[in-house]
Amino acid sequence: MGNDRNTTANMIAGLASFFIPGLGQLLQQRYIAAIIYFGLSVFFWIFMLGWIISIISCISALRWKN
Repeated sequence: MGNDRNTTANMIAGLASFFIPGLGQLLQQRYIAAIIYFGLSVFFWIFMLGWIISIISCISALRWKN
């Protein structure tokens, strides 16, 4: 039962990270990772490549284990 709760929380975090990179990590209380993903996203959007960081951030939030 606890595994289902973690899976749901990770899915919500992954979805949040898809829209705002780092937000899912922030929801998971991974503050350093949240700052890194958000900072990288802002930097890469200068070169129109921020979508790459969005996808990586989303995958990271989905695969995270407590």
